[in-house]
Amino acid sequence: MSNLALYLISVLVWGSTWFAIEFQLGLVEPEVSIVYRYLGASALLFGWSFYRGLNLSFSWRAHGWFLLMGMFLFGLNYVLAYRAQIYITSALTAIAFSSILWMNILNARLFFGTRAGARTIVGSLLGVAGIVILFAPQVQNVSLSDTVLLGSVLALLGALAASFGNMVSQGAQKRGLPIVQSNAWGMFYGALLTAVSSLLAGHPFNFDPSPGYVISLAYLTVFGSVVAFGAYLTLLGRIGAHKAGYAMVMFPVVALILSILFEGLELDLAIVAGTALVLIGNIFVLETGPQRHKSPQSRPEIASRKP
Repeated sequence: MSNLALYLISVLVWGSTWFAIEFQLGLVEPEVSIVYRYLGASALLFGWSFYRGLNLSFSWRAHGWFLLMGMFLFGLNYVLAYRAQIYITSALTAIAFSSILWMNILNARLFFGTRAGARTIVGSLLGVAGIVILFAPQVQNVSLSDTVLLGSVLALLGALAASFGNMVSQGAQKRGLPIVQSNAWGMFYGALLTAVSSLLAGHPFNFDPSPGYVISLAYLTVFGSVVAFGAYLTLLGRIGAHKAGYAMVMFPVVALILSILFEGLELDLAIVAGTALVLIGNIFVLETGPQRHKSPQSRPEIASRKP
């Protein structure tokens, strides 16, 4: 599958999950819903791996990577994001999470020595500016109360957890760990860690049988977790976290479009201008410049790769 197809799947699916998450909030605690989501997703991936005869037995060192993925990418990331929206609007959360662009650029430099090119930096600036313009009308009257400050900090910490999870996944792929099985184990560990924290917090493991909750949970489990994470982490392994992270700027745009279509949000100049900036930023981030020719000797990983 091409990089563009993987990117579109990530953006379109994750953009729609914000709408689905609205049906998850209410009767069931957010952490408990996350446990249900990732237990289901990991079960699907384990079943798929077993059906395809994929290896599910890994060393303790590999399970260390899976545990870190579960902790940051499938656990803390979502717990902090869900909790942030108790105190602040989804618009403020989206703006805070767009900071993952810069976090990925800095963390990729710190952990892997990856330098972000000028196009990536310019595209990131345009994307963040577009997100701010998109949501400025919704947040301009927000006062910096204690709850707003707390929610903003939680959202930023969630973005940081997601960025660390990106680095862990990229590191795992560099060590040859397969994406499907890594996600299966990572989601299982993420669900397990979230379940333990929920029990310690005294959250009841109840269930909402309403159609809205059940259907949204199924969508988030299959598409928002299995499909989207599979596409995104594959893309991350190919083009690096500093570029793949731009999906985190695009999916709020998709969420906004869905709000226009299904929630009666009126189209205005801020939406048009903000969306245009984000799309232009896409061109800068995702389009690569002329590639320098590399000799076979400079790419030893290709020669040693097994079929």
